[in-house]
Amino acid sequence: MKKYVFIFLFLTVNLVSYGQTESPMKDFDANYAHTVYFWLQNPESHEDCAAFETSLKKFMDHSAYAKTKYIGTPPKASRDVVDGSFTYALIVTFESAEAQQKYQDEAPHKLFIEESSHLWTKVIVYDSTGI
Repeated sequence: MKKYVFIFLFLTVNLVSYGQTESPMKDFDANYAHTVYFWLQNPESHEDCAAFETSLKKFMDHSAYAKTKYIGTPPKASRDVVDGSFTYALIVTFESAEAQQKYQDEAPHKLFIEESSHLWTKVIVYDSTGI
């Protein structure tokens, strides 16, 4: 009997856990992922960080094409293979490469670059399509 109770609890926990992790990812579109890393000139400056975050969030709020919109900062590196040298990361997904190109050309994107490009020294972009 104890064995069946254990199996029931194990299955219940796994199903509940699966449901919790699946929900936030339902907006993720694996067709096209656009990952951008920014290195700010003055990453210790609270004013620069606030200006950058405000501009980036405004851009994400007004983008007509971006589906998943994730903005992050590097955690403390726990392994040698983790590059935590960037200041901000942006991960955006699109339904297609064409939608990503429209995102590049839309007014909110151009305004973000105009408002914030003076704040960064380096930007690296990694685009990928799902397999």
